[in-house]
Amino acid sequence: MSARRPRLLDPHFISKLTRLDLTARLVVEGFLTGLHRSPYHGFSVEFAEHRQYMPGDPLRHLDWRVLAKSDRKYVKQYEEETNLRAMLLVDTSASMGYGSHVITKLDYARQLAAALAYLMLRQNDAVGMFAFATGRAELIPPRSTMGHARPLLLLLERLTPGGATNFASSLHALAERMTQRGLVVLISDLLDDPERIAQAIHHFRHRKHEVLVFHVLDPQEVAFDFEREAVYVDLETGERITTRPQELRPDYRARVNAWRDQIRQFCIEKRADYVPLTTDQPYDRALLEYLSKRARLL
Repeated sequence: MSARRPRLLDPHFISKLTRLDLTARLVVEGFLTGLHRSPYHGFSVEFAEHRQYMPGDPLRHLDWRVLAKSDRKYVKQYEEETNLRAMLLVDTSASMGYGSHVITKLDYARQLAAALAYLMLRQNDAVGMFAFATGRAELIPPRSTMGHARPLLLLLERLTPGGATNFASSLHALAERMTQRGLVVLISDLLDDPERIAQAIHHFRHRKHEVLVFHVLDPQEVAFDFEREAVYVDLETGERITTRPQELRPDYRARVNAWRDQIRQFCIEKRADYVPLTTDQPYDRALLEYLSKRARLL
């Protein structure tokens, strides 16, 4: 693990992101002309949230009560005016703290989440964040202004790995709280019972959310290319095993490949996007490749 954390948003990468848009493939609640489809027709009368007044906004939507009380101009947004709502789910369990080279899995997840948050806020989508591990969680509700990037980035900056992974206790309650259909982006090493992961994804899909899974692993977790006998420690349980990697490598690789294939298969069955990543892949290149592929499929 590096002594200094990598930058969350690289300016050169951001310049590339401005040429791409993350478009919801399934019907979402809300719309952005040319980007998102809406299940609603006509005009909505259900109030959604306030946003700061911008020159050119219709004065009929100005909240005069707020103006009278605070001398600040805010307009009322209604459901029909609300764009895609996205929730970024970042796994902060202890296993995410592993890194065999430059960065840890959590650092990689932080960079991905920061780039996605910036991208979606830039296209006027509402973005929230849920950082989770067993026994702890932090939620920032979705907002659609660029000023909302600050609390999201501050949360990402202070994330530290700790605790076990438990998709059942962490994500099912969140799925129940998300009443508006939108995009759920899960960034995790998925080191939990595959059945629990499948159930969590099914819960979000059952509630009509689109789900995108970034499966982040360290390259050594895939290849197991260690050469010397060593003690291997489970970061979440503390369990230790001493072995020669050459003896385990063939069976280990077969099991890891079968596990990843199992996760990929139930993502396909639930119509969730599955993107396998390793931390030796530049996150910006991996994300741009995914967004380009996604755009071609729409």
